[in-house]
Amino acid sequence: MIPRYSRPEMVAIWSPETKFRIWFEIEAHACDALAEIGVIPKAAARTIWEKGGPATFDIERIDEIERETKHDVIAFLTHLAEIVGPDARFVHQGMTSSDVLDTCFNIQLVRAADLLLSDMDALLAAIRRRAFEHKDTICIGRSHGIHAEPVTFGLKMAEAYAEFDRCRKRLEAAREEIATCAISGAVGTFANIDPRVEEHVARALGLAVEPVSTQVIPRDRHAMFFATLGVVASSIERLAVEIRHLQRTEVLEAEEYFSKGQKGSSAMPHKRNPVLTENLTGLARMVRAYALPAMENVALWHERDISHSSVERMIGPDATVTLDFALARLTGVVDKLVVYPERMLANMNRLGGLVHSQRILLALTQAGVSREDAYRLVQRNAMKVWESYQLSGASEVDFLEELLADKDVRAALSEEEIRSRFDLGYHTRQVDTIFRRVFGEA
Repeated sequence: MIPRYSRPEMVAIWSPETKFRIWFEIEAHACDALAEIGVIPKAAARTIWEKGGPATFDIERIDEIERETKHDVIAFLTHLAEIVGPDARFVHQGMTSSDVLDTCFNIQLVRAADLLLSDMDALLAAIRRRAFEHKDTICIGRSHGIHAEPVTFGLKMAEAYAEFDRCRKRLEAAREEIATCAISGAVGTFANIDPRVEEHVARALGLAVEPVSTQVIPRDRHAMFFATLGVVASSIERLAVEIRHLQRTEVLEAEEYFSKGQKGSSAMPHKRNPVLTENLTGLARMVRAYALPAMENVALWHERDISHSSVERMIGPDATVTLDFALARLTGVVDKLVVYPERMLANMNRLGGLVHSQRILLALTQAGVSREDAYRLVQRNAMKVWESYQLSGASEVDFLEELLADKDVRAALSEEEIRSRFDLGYHTRQVDTIFRRVFGEA
């Protein structure tokens, strides 16, 4: 985890203090269940809670013990025994290290998912607000980076909203899939621990029982979780790249908020760079990179090996902390994004009305001209506009006037029929329909 791209609440989930507290709660809840079914004394279970519950675990002491034992769970249990006293002998009865490690890891991932879902709610709210603000703000749609037909900036935001709404649903499903508990003992057979202990621990910690574990919780669950984070990151990048393109000097239809005192370049004082969205592109690459090792963790040897362990110690905190930061950053970008409607309209008009070419094409075919001939007639007039644009950067040739002067076009269409195809409102008449699909009737 890099502090520059971290937020405290998510970082805290992965702190040693949080981890050891969860470990203790798993062990203590297991002791409660063991006491209830008569395996250990009820007084011992109470003592474990009374002494271990309020305790502050000494991280340095645990590390010191681990340097000798070379085993993190044993080091923790040894330190816990120092705190609890003789009744600590009843802790970890019939359990194996993975029962603690895997259940704890899943709890941390669930808590991380809850924060990410909250982040996405904030992002969705910001996108929704900007979508309705610019529902009717006309701008040019582009395919292959080239002017296509008019859209609205609100539609761009509606597209992003729908995408992140899907991402949120996927993350909810990933949270549910990862929220399992395994307290099944060595190789997962419950030979030395009653399944009722697992059921009690799962219920106490808000988890579901893992139907069948080996000595570990199956890693296909984790693969799906991290893959979902990667998809969310890709959606972040898609919106970030759109904003970066719109901020290019030649386009400048929208740009990141540039605060008072902000500097864009150490060399060029005039610069206003899209640094936040460029940063988001980089962060998205990192979150996606964590998905592959999670998938490679699925294939463990037999009932258990620890080839996944080192991977998860890194990707668990790094992926969730990075995505948490990225979602918050994108929310800020969207919330403060500066939009230039006049520039959007000016850019669209630079091609002298070419955005209406399809309407003329369709009108000619409906008037009886073959599609091939209609395409040829429209294209030959459109190319005059393109050639003028290439020379000056803003066409001095007007597409409408060229069409009106073309005798072959006029043979099929009247002046009124041609002019009527240059109505911008035609292209935006279904915006309300799309908004209802995305946001509902409200």
